[in-house]
Amino acid sequence: MISKMSSEDIQLVAFNIILHSGNAKTKIHEAFQAMRTAKFDQANQLLEEANHEILAAHQSQTELLQSYANGMQIEMEIIMVHAQDHLMTTMTMREIAIEMSFLYQKCDQLSAH
Repeated sequence: MISKMSSEDIQLVAFNIILHSGNAKTKIHEAFQAMRTAKFDQANQLLEEANHEILAAHQSQTELLQSYANGMQIEMEIIMVHAQDHLMTTMTMREIAIEMSFLYQKCDQLSAH
């Protein structure tokens, strides 16, 4: 008999992904603010905190995938699609922020000369 994940469980996983992705996105926006004022250590700390939130969201996603790999039937819901989209865009945003931090630091160094 194949077990099936309940709609409530799928929604719980989705909301957990959205929660942590949203927390990460907030940290990334705060890091951009710190970069604009040349607070690079603070920006790096915020990006690290964002990464911890992303990892928490990713862990929820991984647990869902493991359940699926173990034979659990999972019917995709629109909230899960939204959660996945939220996570992936936040991960991309963090990667861009890391590159932007490098550029802000270069500009800061050049303007100091």
